[in-house]
Amino acid sequence: MNREFFEGKKVLVMGLGRFGGGVDVARFAAGCGAKVIVTDKAPPEKLSGSIEQLKQFGDIDLHLGSHDRADFENADVVVANPAVAPDSELLEAARAAGGLVTSQIAIFFELCPASIIGITGANGKSTTTALTAHVLRHTTSDIRHPTYENVFLSGNIGNRPLLADIDEITPRDLVVLELSSFQLEQLAQIEKAPKVALLTNLTPNHLDRHGTFAAYCAAKENIFKFQKLDEGSPAVSIFNAEDEVGAEWFGKYLSEPGRTCIKFSPEGVPAQMRKSYPLPGRANLANLAAALAVARCFDVPDDAIERALPDFKSLPHRLELVAELKGVRWYNDSIATTPQSAVVALEAFESPSIIIAGGYDKNIPFDELGRKIAQTAKAAILLGQTAPKIAQAVQNAQMSLGGAKSAGSGRTIKPRGAKVEIVASLADAVALAAKLAVPGDVVLLSPACASYDMFDNFQQRGQQFAELVAALPTS
Repeated sequence: MNREFFEGKKVLVMGLGRFGGGVDVARFAAGCGAKVIVTDKAPPEKLSGSIEQLKQFGDIDLHLGSHDRADFENADVVVANPAVAPDSELLEAARAAGGLVTSQIAIFFELCPASIIGITGANGKSTTTALTAHVLRHTTSDIRHPTYENVFLSGNIGNRPLLADIDEITPRDLVVLELSSFQLEQLAQIEKAPKVALLTNLTPNHLDRHGTFAAYCAAKENIFKFQKLDEGSPAVSIFNAEDEVGAEWFGKYLSEPGRTCIKFSPEGVPAQMRKSYPLPGRANLANLAAALAVARCFDVPDDAIERALPDFKSLPHRLELVAELKGVRWYNDSIATTPQSAVVALEAFESPSIIIAGGYDKNIPFDELGRKIAQTAKAAILLGQTAPKIAQAVQNAQMSLGGAKSAGSGRTIKPRGAKVEIVASLADAVALAAKLAVPGDVVLLSPACASYDMFDNFQQRGQQFAELVAALPTS
C-alpha cells in the first residue's frame, strides 16, 4: 500500500470521533486524491470540533447521525475507527461488496519507514509511552548504535495524529506508539507488529467488548505474535517480570530464533535514577523500568537517561496535581478507567486518601479495589452506574478484613473503616470531599471506570473535576 493506492478511490471513514483519529484519516485520504465520505452515528452537534477541523481539507462529505449501509457497499476502501468491532455487520457488507476494510493504524504501519516501538498493557501504557519518547528525544546525541535523528510520539495517546506526520518520518527516525487492544486487533488483520514491543501489565479491561479476560489478552498478544523475526536484526519483546501474564509470555517466546526477550522490574532501576524521577508511587517506578528497558535497547547510557528524567511531567488526567487548598492536595486521575488503575493511584500516596470513583460499567469486578479502599482509604465517594457495585465491594472487604490475617505475617489487618457515600454528580462528590478532607489529606479522582454514563470522555470528566476544585473557597 502507498499513497497512490488511494488516488481516485471512494474512501469511507467510519467514525469521525472527537479525538482527531477520524480527522487524521480523512485529511490523509483527501490529500491522496480520494473521494472521502465520513460517517458517524453521533449527531453534528456532538462532533463540532472535529467538523471544524475538516473544513480546511477540501471537499469531504459528512454523513452524520446514523450509518447508511449503501455507503459501505459503494466504498472502495473503508477505514474503521478502533472502537468499531471487527465483526460489524456494516464492515461485513463492505467486504462482501468487494471493498477493502482497513484502519488508521494499519495504514500507518504500511507506510511508516522508521523503526517502531509499540507499547501496550492495561495500566501505565500512556505514561510509559510518553516517558520512553521523552527519554529517547533527550538522548538522541547519546545513542551510540544505531543513531537516530527524530523521535515521534503517537498512537492511542491523546490527540497525536498518526498520518499527519507520515511524510516527515524517515528511516533515520524512531516512532513510539501507544497501542490499544482494539488497534492491535486491527494490526492482526495485516499481520504486522512493532519491531520493539513492550507489555506493561495485564488486568481485566474492556470486557464489554472482548467478553472475557482471555480474549482481551489474546488481542494484546498480537503485539508479539506478529513481530517479524530476523536473526540478523532480532525483534525485541519486553515483559514485566512482576506481571503474571507477562512472565508467562516471556517464557513462551524466549527460545524463538530471531527474537530477543527482555524482562523489566522496578527493582532494576538504579538508586540515583530513582532520585531524578519526579512521579510518585511504585507503579510509576515500573513505568520508568519499562522505559529504561527500551532505552537500553538503543544503547542509551544510564547517565544520559538520568539527566533526562527531571524534566518529565505527568500527563494530563494521570495523577495530575490540580490544586492544594487548605493543606489538602487534589489529584485528577480521570484516565484511570479500570479498578487496577485506581488501586495503583491509591498506592501512590502514604497520606490519608479520599477517593472519588465510579462510572460506566465495563463488566469488570471491583473486589480488589474494594479491598484496597477498605484497607487504605479514609472515604470513598461513589457516582455513576457502578457506584452500588463498588460500595458493595468495599462493604464485603470490610466484613472479611475484620478478622483477616495479612499474608505471611500472621498480623491481623485492621481496615480503616472507610466512609462510603453515593452521590448523584461529580459536583456533589467534590463538595462532599471538601467537607471530609482535613490538612494532610489527598482527594483523588480515580474513577476505576469509563466515563460514558455521565461524560463524553475521561478528558471532559477530568476537566470538570479541575474546574470544580478551582471553584472551592481558598480560606
